[in-house]
Amino acid sequence: QVQLVESGGGFVQSGGSLRVSCPFSVRIVIDNVMGWYRQAPGKERELVAAIFRSGSTSYAESVKGRFTISRDNAKNTVDLQMNSLNPEDSGVYYCAAQKVVSTVGGSWGKGTQVTVSS
Repeated sequence: QVQLVESGGGFVQSGGSLRVSCPFSVRIVIDNVMGWYRQAPGKERELVAAIFRSGSTSYAESVKGRFTISRDNAKNTVDLQMNSLNPEDSGVYYCAAQKVVSTVGGSWGKGTQVTVSS
């Protein structure tokens, strides 16, 4: 059973930066896709960024150039560096370990809150 526990969320003013991290307690199978998703109140969960086994990455258009996802296989962490944050980035951020990128399926953490004030 993969256990994911997100950390690093918080409150920041518009234009600021935050880094969220997802260490996992059990070494996951290397062919998993690791993703960061977010969900704002009243909105559907959406993919923010994903990193594949090959190391390639994928980002939502709204965060390209501002967010960076990285994976440390030795430390078993997946981090999301978020820069130039704006209020539309607010929401609960979830880490997921999956076979394919999807808003459902796989193993999920309970989420960490990110709030960006204007």
